[in-house]
Amino acid sequence: MGDNLTESVSSPSFTQPRSILVIGGGPAGLVTLRNLIERSNDKFEQVELVERRDDVGGVWYQDEPTISSVNPSGAINKPQWPSPAYPGLIGNVLPRFLAFSEYPFPESPDHLHQPFPTVEETYEYLRGFAERYIEKGVVRLNTEVMRVEEIPERKGWKVRIRDWGVCDDNDGMPEEREERWDAVVVCAGYYDKPNWPNTEGLDLVRKRGLALHAKWWNGPEGYEGKKTIIIGNANSSNDIASQLAPVAQTPVYRSIRRPPAPWFPSLSDSRIKNVGAVKKYILQPAEETEEGMMLEKMTVVLQDGTEIKDVDVVILGTGYCPNPEFVHVLPHENEKESTVSLMSYTNPILPQLRRIPFLHRHILYAYNPSLAFIGAILAMTPFIVADVASTWLTLAWLGEVPYPQTIDGRLAFDRERIMQVEKMLEVPLPAATTDANADPPPSSFITYAFLGPGDTGTNESGKGGEAEYANGLRDDIVSARPDLDAVLPTWDAEAIKARTEMYPTKYEALKWAQMHCV
Repeated sequence: MGDNLTESVSSPSFTQPRSILVIGGGPAGLVTLRNLIERSNDKFEQVELVERRDDVGGVWYQDEPTISSVNPSGAINKPQWPSPAYPGLIGNVLPRFLAFSEYPFPESPDHLHQPFPTVEETYEYLRGFAERYIEKGVVRLNTEVMRVEEIPERKGWKVRIRDWGVCDDNDGMPEEREERWDAVVVCAGYYDKPNWPNTEGLDLVRKRGLALHAKWWNGPEGYEGKKTIIIGNANSSNDIASQLAPVAQTPVYRSIRRPPAPWFPSLSDSRIKNVGAVKKYILQPAEETEEGMMLEKMTVVLQDGTEIKDVDVVILGTGYCPNPEFVHVLPHENEKESTVSLMSYTNPILPQLRRIPFLHRHILYAYNPSLAFIGAILAMTPFIVADVASTWLTLAWLGEVPYPQTIDGRLAFDRERIMQVEKMLEVPLPAATTDANADPPPSSFITYAFLGPGDTGTNESGKGGEAEYANGLRDDIVSARPDLDAVLPTWDAEAIKARTEMYPTKYEALKWAQMHCV
């Protein structure tokens, strides 16, 4: 592995890495690997990707098998990192916005009334995209990153890995070793930490097994006749409620704080009843069943005082917190001290400000730009945003696109974003309602990581939100590499209009599926 950093001639303070490690084999990691290799014109000496599971695809790879240890002591088994994808999942992004530049998404003629790819089709696309890099040996599967640690004086990063691929030849034990890399790109960690609301009584019912997060939803089997409450009204919550409606006790309750966002279309269903926000959970005394087993249930108290008794399970579709807890950096106050967790620098009182801290353009770590993150934002079109962001990163590390050369200059982006969110939070939000016709934006999407859709199509440059962010990166890229203008995704008026029209299209696809019992 490379230990030193070479200085770019065009920018004396810029450090061009020789060796780069990409962490995570999901969509962001795969397109980052491609762009660092192909769009650098092989100017980086070594670029590799590590993925802890046994295949690429990230959340779209659903079926990692459980592998028992062959160690005679049985002391260790390979951990499982289940995907939050669930059986029957169909995306809400059309192929056009899933396709990486220069690698089109294949047509799916088998379901004309359902133009949105299934989880299996999306996985197959990603697997095909990754195949050439797997064959070249620059993708290492079954390789878990335990720790990434900054080395003083800008001498790169120590990466401690656990190689689960050697178990068969190592008495069932993984091999741990340390590697050194000039630069690291983190494209993982967003779906490792479910977001649990700070609701009274939730911890207790979780410990009793009466509450679970949508991350662990695996279909409606086993919920027959159960009294259920779903928390949230985004994609996962809506899907789970609709899957439960035919089998669970009706009504299936869906607790919502705000009206649904337009990008989360769902059908009305007489078996699903919307209720207000939850105030607290109360564990009821256990009752003995006819089989002699003790059965626990709970009472769910809503903000308006309504009590829903004898609830068997609550399922929370409340999202995730970015949490690359394995990244450790030098303390900003004294670089001679031992490293600290990067995430220790973000513990805001307001959950809306949870973030990976100190990132310039949501990409470069301001205190040491040889550390980068792709996928740090909650994008509405994450595949193509990651494509553009990682192309920008490639050119930034080559010294071809500019970025601030001082720490304060790079920190300015993070500070400004915090101020934007704080300003948005100052605007009073309407009281909670279950009226689907109400209009205000959902408060859960006033967050640091969610940029919003931006302009809906009257301005060719795309103003505000994700469109303006992606266009800014794209403009930098095209200024340095005009040839990429023809292949990079766009956020012009036509593209934004097409993206906005995806949501009515999704609604019609849901209606067709409901009418045909699909």
